[in-house]
Amino acid sequence: MNSTTRRALRAAVPVLALSLALSACSAAEPEPSVDPDAPVTITVSNQPPASQEAELAAYLQVIEDFEAEYPNITVEGVETGWDPQTFQAQLAGGQLPNVMVVPFTEPQGMIARGQLADITDELEQLGLKDMLNPSASAVGQDAEGRFYGVPIDAYALGLAYNRELFEQAGLDPDDPPTTWEEVREAAKAITEATGLPGYAQMTTGGQGGWTLTAMTYAAGGSVESPDGTEVTITSEPGAMQEQLELLQAMRWEDESMGSNFTYDQLGVLKEFSAGRIGMVISAPVGYAFCTQLFGMDGDDFGLAPMPQGQEAGGSLAGGALHVVMPNATPEQRLAAVRFIAFRLETYLDEDAAVEAAQASFDAGMPVGLPGLSALKDDYRDQYLEWVGDYVNVPLENFATYEETVNTIALQPEPAVRAQEVYAALDSVVQAVLTDRGTDIPALLETTQSNVEALLTR
Repeated sequence: MNSTTRRALRAAVPVLALSLALSACSAAEPEPSVDPDAPVTITVSNQPPASQEAELAAYLQVIEDFEAEYPNITVEGVETGWDPQTFQAQLAGGQLPNVMVVPFTEPQGMIARGQLADITDELEQLGLKDMLNPSASAVGQDAEGRFYGVPIDAYALGLAYNRELFEQAGLDPDDPPTTWEEVREAAKAITEATGLPGYAQMTTGGQGGWTLTAMTYAAGGSVESPDGTEVTITSEPGAMQEQLELLQAMRWEDESMGSNFTYDQLGVLKEFSAGRIGMVISAPVGYAFCTQLFGMDGDDFGLAPMPQGQEAGGSLAGGALHVVMPNATPEQRLAAVRFIAFRLETYLDEDAAVEAAQASFDAGMPVGLPGLSALKDDYRDQYLEWVGDYVNVPLENFATYEETVNTIALQPEPAVRAQEVYAALDSVVQAVLTDRGTDIPALLETTQSNVEALLTR
C-alpha cells in the first residue's frame, strides 16, 4: 500500500482523520535521558472492534506507519477506551494502556490526583512543546505549566447562525451578535420577520446542561471550582441566573424560541439545517453535521464566537487529549510521546497535508474547517496555504470565529463528574422554558444542593 493510499484511509475515518506525524522534529532532538533506540513496547487505547472493518484497518495502518518510522518501538492496540465507571479500578490494577485518549472534562482532576504521567521533558526532547497552541494545551497543564497531555480534536463553542434567515430579517450576516443581549435582539428580529424561532436551546441528553454551562462561562461565571471541590452555581456574580433570566425573557416575553423544548444536539442541528431556526450554540464541527448529514447549503452556515455576557468570561472548550499513564517506564514515556507526536504531520509536511486534503475532498469531507488548532497559528496558516486548492468550506462565513478562537479566554469543562452535572442542569433549562412562573433563584439554590450531593457521592 503506497503512502497516498495509507493517508487516504486515515483521512476517511473521523477518529483517525487527525492521525498525523511529527517525524520532522526527531532530527532536532537534544541528548535524551533514555536510550531513544532501545527496544520498547507500548500499548495504545481505542482500537476499534473487528466489526468496524474500515476503522480498524485505518487504526492498524497508523500503527504500521509509525513502526516503520521507529522500528525499535512496538505498538499494541487495545480496545480499552475512556470509561469513568471503570477507570479508577483499571488504573489501580495496572490494566490501562500506556497511551489513552480522555475528554477535556478529565485532565485537571486526574493531574490533581497524580493519575497522569508528566510528559514535559519528552515534549521538549521532541521539539513539540513550543509548537503547541497555549489556548488548547492549557487543559493538560498543571499550575506550574507542566504538561500531562496533548490536545487532539479540540474545539471552542460558538454561535451558529443561518445567514439566509439573517438577511430575511434585515440583519447583516457578516456582523453576527457578539453579546447575549445582541442574540436576544437578533432572535426577536428573525421571529418577527419569518415567524420562525430566532434562537433554540438544547435541553436534553446532558446537552441542555452543557450549553447552559457554556453560557454561564460566557457571562463570567462557573459551575465548579477548578479542582471540582466546590459547586459555584449560586456564586457571584450570578452568571447562571443572569443567563437563565435572559432565556426566560426570550421565551416568554419575546416568544422568539419557538415551541420545541426537547432538543438534543442532533435534533436542533437538523431543524437549523432545514432553515427553521435562526441561531444555535455549536462547535465548528456543526458545519459537517449540517451539510453532510442534513443537506444544508454550506453558504447558509455561519459561525461566530461565543456571545459574551455582561461580564465577559470566554468560551467553553472541549475535545480530547492524548495522555500517558503514570506507570509507564521512562522508555515507554518517550515512545508514547513519539506516538502522540506522530499525529501532527499534516501541519508540518506539505506532501502529507496535500495528500490527506485531497483524500478528504474526494470523500466529500470538509477541508479547512476552522477549529481550535493543536499547534500555534503559524502552523495552521501554513497548512491552509498548502491545501488551498482543496478547501471546500466557506471560510469567510467563519471569519469572526477565526479572528478570536485562539485569543478568547478558554474555559475547561467542569473537572469532576461533568456529564452528570450537565444532566442535572438539563432540568433547570427545561423548567425555565416550560414554566413561565419558574422562580430562578430558588431553582438554582435547589440545584446547588443537588450538585453538591452529586460531587460528594
